[in-house]
Amino acid sequence: MGLGPYPAISLAKARELASNARTLKALGSDPIGQRDASRATERLAAVRTITFKQCAETYVKAHRVGWRNAAHASQWENTLRAYAYPHIGVLSVQAIDTSLVMGVLEPIWTAKPETASRLRGRIETILNWAKVRGYRDGENPARWKGHLDHLLPAKSKVRRVQHHAAMPYAQLPDFIAALREQDGIGARALEFLILTAARTGEVVGLRRREIDLKSGLWTVPAERMKAGKEHRVPLCPRAIAILQAIKPYNEEGDALVFPGSRPQKPQSNMVFLMLLRRMKLGHLTAHGFRATFKTWATERTNFPREVIEAALAHVTGDKIEAAYQRGDVFDKRLRLMTAWSDYCSTKPAKEINVVLMRSKSHV
Repeated sequence: MGLGPYPAISLAKARELASNARTLKALGSDPIGQRDASRATERLAAVRTITFKQCAETYVKAHRVGWRNAAHASQWENTLRAYAYPHIGVLSVQAIDTSLVMGVLEPIWTAKPETASRLRGRIETILNWAKVRGYRDGENPARWKGHLDHLLPAKSKVRRVQHHAAMPYAQLPDFIAALREQDGIGARALEFLILTAARTGEVVGLRRREIDLKSGLWTVPAERMKAGKEHRVPLCPRAIAILQAIKPYNEEGDALVFPGSRPQKPQSNMVFLMLLRRMKLGHLTAHGFRATFKTWATERTNFPREVIEAALAHVTGDKIEAAYQRGDVFDKRLRLMTAWSDYCSTKPAKEINVVLMRSKSHV
């Protein structure tokens, strides 16, 4: 049994330690086993002084590469920094209990239910990670089912979901006409967004390499899609014309198609909201035009639901259905988006009431 190095352990100290070890052995104990157990206890005590903030930062760093985009990591960091760290950031992760978790969540649970719900899930994930790493024991005090669901009202009961304000499709042709009178790249980008039924982030982040004009195709890479899956967007003639008229489109490689004030800086996500406000339509959102498109396609066309949902890049059906549905109905979506463009660009001379007769055949 090693007793320690000389001169850190003097000869007299070594004799004392050896004598103590012989006494333990004579009493039936294992002095080496006791020494190892004592060292393990000391190491565990030291490990469990790691704070919640340290665990959270390590978790985010380890998982950042697997998340679909940098914004996801920023959301994690921002919510934890704003709401969790002030309450539990400096506390040992082992010390986190239900009362401390409630202290984080209760102040915002009714005022910001969506944020609070996501925060709870992130705290739960971090505490699970800490347990697997050996930094804490016991049940997870941030778990929802069978625990916090007895202490907090369900998110759905706190406040009704507020949907993005959408323009009635009957008003859209007039709006498009007014939008084309607006100067600036933001107006062109908004019209392109409407014509492609895309999301704001997908349009403001659009780069030259994603466009194939000859094929009339926009390929949005997986890392820029909400579902984390590559999305092919058919471009109608008007959408292609918008791209051809924009100078950055003619540049090569990574050039932004709709740049901000500086060529390498994208437009702010607020650009469309500010444009709508200037047009006295501040109650609307850019995202709401996706709802306008879906309502028009559902009520005014015979295109199948799966084609409409594919145009919106929505994930539909269960895993079994997805396993068999491998295509993206691109050709049908091209006809749908061309019909949508025609509708946006054409206003009937006279408003009439029409009762649509739906047939079993599909367009």
